[in-house]
Amino acid sequence: MKNRLFISVLALSLAACNSGGDAANGAPGDQSDTQPFSGIGEDEVVYFTGTEPFWNGEVSDGRLTYSTPEDMEGTVIRVDRFAGRNGVSFTGRLADQDFVLAVTPGECSDGMSDRTYPYVATLMVRGEDRAGCAYTDQQPFEGPGEI
Repeated sequence: MKNRLFISVLALSLAACNSGGDAANGAPGDQSDTQPFSGIGEDEVVYFTGTEPFWNGEVSDGRLTYSTPEDMEGTVIRVDRFAGRNGVSFTGRLADQDFVLAVTPGECSDGMSDRTYPYVATLMVRGEDRAGCAYTDQQPFEGPGEI
């Protein structure tokens, strides 16, 4: 039940991240805009990273690689892509548990480097919620380091 609730809230947050909206009905964003988020193309590779604890990975062609210090090579899972009104999410199963990664536009810092990322990453993995940053092969981070 908790996972279904989180996924529902996550899907709504993808829509709600857009500022503005119709104050009368509480709906976020431009109500006439029914198009899915197009800021990240389906063919772009999405990279994500977070700290406390450290985690990172990438998504490409329906496959997501999730890495941690305990699993440096990473675990690959199949994911479904969903484009909401203000972001994309990738959902799958890792070790028989829900795995949900939401990527929304917004300047993001990992707090450990001088990098600025173009996207915020929100992750639910192994029953934990985590916050991090994301970028794509076509929309890189700014700052030191190689992509």
